[in-house]
Amino acid sequence: MALLEVDNLAKQFKVAGGVVNAVRDVSFTVDEGQTLSLVGESGCGKSTTGRALLGIPDPDSGSIRLDGVDLTSAPPRDAAEARRKAQMIFQDARSSLNPRRRVKELVAEGLVISGVSREAARQRVDEVLRAVGLDPAQVADRRAAEFSGGQCQRIAIARAMVMRPSILVCDEPVASLDVSVQAQVVHLLEDMRREYGLALVFISHDLAVVRSISDRVAVMYLGRVVEIGEVGRIFSSPGHPYTRALLDSIPMPDPRQPSRGAALGGELPSPMNPPSGCAFRTRCPMARQRCADETPQLRTLGDGQQVACHFALEGPES
Repeated sequence: MALLEVDNLAKQFKVAGGVVNAVRDVSFTVDEGQTLSLVGESGCGKSTTGRALLGIPDPDSGSIRLDGVDLTSAPPRDAAEARRKAQMIFQDARSSLNPRRRVKELVAEGLVISGVSREAARQRVDEVLRAVGLDPAQVADRRAAEFSGGQCQRIAIARAMVMRPSILVCDEPVASLDVSVQAQVVHLLEDMRREYGLALVFISHDLAVVRSISDRVAVMYLGRVVEIGEVGRIFSSPGHPYTRALLDSIPMPDPRQPSRGAALGGELPSPMNPPSGCAFRTRCPMARQRCADETPQLRTLGDGQQVACHFALEGPES
């Protein structure tokens, strides 16, 4: 059953000299207990998409249905109530936590705003701190500035989990951490998902992490989803040339192993002035005149895999 349904999401930002089309016509669903990862280069719109799901900022158009409630059109009170079921974990936990506040205050803030009693809030704060591997007796009265990056991320996860959400939006949650700590946080998120039946929207550029944690993957390029499908299909049989290029960029343990796709060259076009037709055509080894004339739409290749490419699964020599 779909917990989150996103249809034709779009977001623009006015800047000096024009408008940045950060997200354009993005659609996807996330089922209960499922992890969907958004991947792509920096500037592809994945973080803006994730933040728009929680209204930071609100999208310009499109719809977001969370557990049956359309967050973009429901009355403000109903939308606010539904949005509590979605919480966000940010990339830099240190920056997202007020360094002067005590951990128990940071984690309990959402409960206090919701009107939960002080005693009930204290009990729930202790519960989630233990769930993320922190001893309340040792950390509750200390300030956020006293903790390491990995500990701060655990505190941030506890702050999100204290609201008992149905879905977590994780915006590059391990990118700023050491490799050993990254694995701990990923395993913690997996444990949280299994124990509480959570769904995750996991935003990352680290394809190795994405492969280990995801059920489905959506690949974004210049604000659009260009491919989406089950993680196994995406990694074994990518249909879009951009997806192939991303996978080919993963370091190989065996240097003799052949490349899985054409090398990706050129610069990412400006989102203020994207190319006509297919935005990827200026870097694509398969580009033809049709790519400049017509914007490709997502079409199904099989097993739920959808690709926005006129010549999906063809080689550059075809």
